[in-house]
Amino acid sequence: MAMETSPSSPAPVRQIANAIAGWIDRLGAVWVEGQVAQVSRRPGLNTVFLTLRDTVADISVPVTCSRVLFDGLNPPLVEGASVVVHAKPSYYANRGTMSLFAREIRMVGLGELLAQLERRRQLLAAEGLFAAELKRPLPFLPGAVGLVTAPNSAAERDVLENARRRWPAVRFEVAYAAMQGTRSAAEVIEAVERLDRHPDVDVIVVARGGGAVEDLLPFSDEALIRAVARVRTPVVSAIGHEPDSPLLDLVADVRASTPTDAAKLVVPDVVEELRGVVWARDRIRATTRAMLEREQSGLDALRSRPVLADPRHLLDVRRDEVLALRGRARRTLSHALDRAADDVGHQRARARALSPLATLQRGYAVLQDAEGHVVTSVAQVAAGAAISVRVADGRVHATTTETEPLTEPHTEPGDTDG
Repeated sequence: MAMETSPSSPAPVRQIANAIAGWIDRLGAVWVEGQVAQVSRRPGLNTVFLTLRDTVADISVPVTCSRVLFDGLNPPLVEGASVVVHAKPSYYANRGTMSLFAREIRMVGLGELLAQLERRRQLLAAEGLFAAELKRPLPFLPGAVGLVTAPNSAAERDVLENARRRWPAVRFEVAYAAMQGTRSAAEVIEAVERLDRHPDVDVIVVARGGGAVEDLLPFSDEALIRAVARVRTPVVSAIGHEPDSPLLDLVADVRASTPTDAAKLVVPDVVEELRGVVWARDRIRATTRAMLEREQSGLDALRSRPVLADPRHLLDVRRDEVLALRGRARRTLSHALDRAADDVGHQRARARALSPLATLQRGYAVLQDAEGHVVTSVAQVAAGAAISVRVADGRVHATTTETEPLTEPHTEPGDTDG
């Protein structure tokens, strides 16, 4: 109801604020469409703060929602997304501001489209179609490059011209297909499979020059994603759309930011390769030259040694050593023989000095009876007995005529009392 006021009976600010709060409270929960301009998540709070902006008028309103509601959104809510919010308006009289408490948040328009793509991405990723271990390396120099693109398109010119500028001898097998529209996914699948069967094609490039998200939907088609995952030939995705990456970029073996970038990826730069060949050749030459110089220095050092300068040097040294050893052996043996001869002479002289024959040579004789017993006493020989006398140079046979014992002991010269 209208409030009755007059200059003489004005309403205070609090009354107006409370009246506005009452009117807004009676509005109940409403559905509000807008664009998320700001998202604020404060640590420790179970509430998430949003700012919802009108896409036509310059009007913004704060929105609060529970953390459970916000975290349950799939895909996650980001700034710039278009949404429809079921919320209860509230007016804070003390601050004079209005806010919405969201009970439900739904993606709409492009936001809903992106949400569907995100759910598809999650399902395909769960199957392992985007796994890094499935990615195949690109060949260094392909025999032929397969190109899937629209006829007479800027993407076709970019790929062909830049690739031939980098490697003039590159050969292309072009398979034309619609790059947007309802038939695009089916035609791209057929073109990719045909190039995969081509015996000369070593890499396939799917190229398009970017576009709106709606135009790129065929490149997120599930059938196309599975077809690219099945082919044996490496695939390069060159859709040329940076902000929103189609699912083809995830399943492809290599993602190129633009068709021009794809041309740089599939063939090497002949100028850089020639420069690399020259650098490698110079390095090989320098390495070979250094190795030859090192080996030549080693040979020169070996040739400068005396044994190689005169191969007989070692033989002469060994011959001198043998001669010296032989002379030393002869001297040693001669000294040993001389010492042995002296020993033999000394032993012989000692033996001769102790021999009975030497005693006989000094004039002594040995008297023996007929049986050969040595006679040491006159009592052993009777008169007329046959005896033999052993002298130094023989025997004298005789017959005793008489024996005469000594009346006194007689000591021979040289005897001593024992």
